[in-house]
Amino acid sequence: MAGKNVYIRFRCSTGDAMGMNMVSKGVQHVLDYLREGFPDMDVIGVSGNYCSDKKAAAVNWIEGRGKSVVCEAIIKEEVVKKVLKTSVGSLVELNMLKNLTGSALAGALGGFNAHASNIVSAIYIATGQDPAQNVESSHCITMMEAVNDGKDLHISVTMPSIEVGTVGGGTQLASQSACLNLLGVKGASKESPGANSRLLATVVAGSVLAGELSLLSAIAAGQLVRSHMKYNRSSKDVSKVVS
Repeated sequence: MAGKNVYIRFRCSTGDAMGMNMVSKGVQHVLDYLREGFPDMDVIGVSGNYCSDKKAAAVNWIEGRGKSVVCEAIIKEEVVKKVLKTSVGSLVELNMLKNLTGSALAGALGGFNAHASNIVSAIYIATGQDPAQNVESSHCITMMEAVNDGKDLHISVTMPSIEVGTVGGGTQLASQSACLNLLGVKGASKESPGANSRLLATVVAGSVLAGELSLLSAIAAGQLVRSHMKYNRSSKDVSKVVS
């Protein structure tokens, strides 16, 4: 409350649905009920960053939205050296620089901030989620530190506002339904409502962790741009292509 103004934030359980439409209908019923008791009340929709759907709003970091997930792993030293072609120390130092300097260094080194977004968008399109909710769902803090006497790497991603559902909307489309089936999360869980959507959120976080590890390793090993030039660029001389 602020003087005569009351700002209401609704917290709801929507089972295995992402639930935006369910929440909207519920809120409308609440407002109708309040109008009956307070006929002189003015109802005003407050948008901007307090309306935190499809927006990078600080309240989503603080309060969470959808599913809040922390995913972590310990990567053995030999895997870091043989598979990722770098060292634990290099990865920890690079991640520390990223977190200290934020978007300026990210832009210079190839787009840390956008990488979680890339992965979330791909999974959302494949599983029938709302791609526009990638904005808040890809909020992510990636942390790395040396463990086990500095030999191994501990990596974690913290994602406070992953918005996913396994029923309704685009989840009913044939291809998207097939992807949810492959993941074992299609439809509503009868035993524990919400379990399938929670599992899907962990799949998103785990995929982001793997992608962050891959990206940071490629940068630490000096392979990011070279890999792009080798595998992601056409060798065709486009100047000679007739339109």
